[in-house]
Amino acid sequence: MKKMKYIVLLGFLFIVTVSHAQMDGPGNPGGDPIGSDPLGGGAPIGGGLTILIGLAVVYGGRKLYNMNKKDLEE
Repeated sequence: MKKMKYIVLLGFLFIVTVSHAQMDGPGNPGGDPIGSDPLGGGAPIGGGLTILIGLAVVYGGRKLYNMNKKDLEE
């Protein structure tokens, strides 16, 4: 039963992370349209951040799975 709770929790976190990555970005802040760089230098961090969070969720889930598996064996 605990295993199912963790699987559901990880699935929920994955869905929330993926849906958050699909949201629209912020609008145009305005300013001089000629020769100015966008705020932040135009560095796209959204995709990398989503991958990082997803990997952290998978890593944490695996650690929880191994910890519960070890407890059941003892």
